[in-house]
Order: sequence, then structure tokens, then C-alpha cells
Amino acid sequence: MTLVFDDRVCELGEGPLWHPELEQLFWFDILGKRMLTQVEGRAQEWLFDEFFSAAGWVDHNTLIVASETALWRMDLTCGVREHLVDLEADNPVTRSNDGRADPWGGFWIGTMGKAAEHKAGAIYRFYQGEMRKVVGDVTISNSICFDKARTCAYYTDTATGQVMRQSLDPQSGWPVDDAKVFVDLTADRLNPDGAVADADGNVWIAQWGASRVAAYSPEGVFLKAVSVGGQHASCPAFGGPDLKDLYVTTALEDVSQDVLDEAPENGMTFVIKNVAQGVAEPRVII
Repeated sequence: MTLVFDDRVCELGEGPLWHPELEQLFWFDILGKRMLTQVEGRAQEWLFDEFFSAAGWVDHNTLIVASETALWRMDLTCGVREHLVDLEADNPVTRSNDGRADPWGGFWIGTMGKAAEHKAGAIYRFYQGEMRKVVGDVTISNSICFDKARTCAYYTDTATGQVMRQSLDPQSGWPVDDAKVFVDLTADRLNPDGAVADADGNVWIAQWGASRVAAYSPEGVFLKAVSVGGQHASCPAFGGPDLKDLYVTTALEDVSQDVLDEAPENGMTFVIKNVAQGVAEPRVII
């Protein structure tokens, strides 16, 4: 059953992260320029002066957070941010979008045009102090996630309707060989958004405009879908005491007033209990 986890409405909810030490969910309202969380059921948020979209955890009280211009080290106790590395800082057209830590302690972050300009974005990996572009010519970067076996990464350019599988070097985590199509959703006219892999290697993909998150086997076979109480499901994350609950951000963006009148929960953050066995997000090593 799908429940409202947090009733604060996000224009563009994104980037949910379950901090495994704090046992606490963090997520972003990109267009609202804020990061949100709950502490023992109490709402808390941080306001920014530019777009922020994704995070990974560094230690008990520290996150790495991605903005439209940089990656930052953020102290949760005081909110102070320390600049780590530029992210297309000289390009006013783009902003950060989807991102996630990899099992080697790296952090992958995608960019896109603020108006989804064609092929304006890219996907980068920040690892051992180096920021390197790993995918270019991306219109809407999404679905960045990793299998726990440390064999591959997944990602999509939402505009293509195809989720890709990228083989990774088992020692360093850098891409090897060419990416291959993992799931092609074009025939079903589904739009892949954020994604996360579970302990069995299945990939749970939020599907923008379809009010659902769908699971696909490691072979790319559709397994099941869970409904989300918002038209635009944007990104999932496993969390909860046993990492079996699926948290899903949604977006108010491009939702018609007629839909909002009938379903004011659009843009809220949801949780579906006991969906599958998740995997704790890896620590980012800075």
C-alpha cells in the first residue's frame, strides 16, 4: 500500500537518499531550491541559492551534494558547504539532475539543460578527487544506479526511452566497453526517470507520467509495478529499518490544474512498505 511519507509539495521532487547511519531520508525539490528531510517525524529543510538535485553520504553528519555548478561537502549539523569540484560551472544552460554513489566510493552525477535542451547534458563520475565525463550528449540524465555485484551501472537519457547498462571495471569502477540497451520503453511510451537496484539485482525505475515505479530483472524483463500517488514519479530509494520500504519522490511540474483538483497529493513524497530487499547506499569517499 502506498502512503504519503511527507506532504510538503515539491515542484520537482528528486534525489531521495536513505542515510544508513542516521536512518533518515533526504530529498530535493530542485525547482524550489531546497533539500528536505524529517527528524523523528518533524519536517526540516535547507534553502539554497541555486538548483540542487542529488546527494550521497560521506559520514554520520556529512553529505556530498550536487548543485547546478558544483559538488559540495555539506555539514548537516550547521548547513555549511565546502566546494569540492566544479560541475559545468561555466555553462549557464545546464544544471545537475540525477545522481548516486557507486560501490567503490565514487559519485555519479548527471546534468541537463534547464529547459531540457537537446543533448546539452552529460554524466560524470567523481572519484579519488577526479571529475571525469563518462557519458556525453545527454538530454535528460536519469536512472543512475549500480548492482551490488559491482559489475555494471545503469543510466538513461529519458528523451530516448531506453535505459542503458554500462559494464564497469571490478577494481576501479570506471566504465569499460560500450553501453548496451537494458530496457527499451519506447514501444510502451514510458519515460524512465530515477532508478535504484535491489539486493537481487532487479532495477526499480520511476516512470514519469505513469504514476508508478516498475521493477525489471537483471535481464531486463518486466517483473511488476507499484503505484505511486503522483502522476510524475521521479526517483525511488530503498529505506526503512530493514531497507525494504520504497520511498518515491514526485513532481508537481506539468501537472494540470484539473488533475491537482482531484489529486492534491501530486508533488508529495511517498513510501510503499515491504516492497523488496534494498541495499544500503555506499559511502562516498572524498
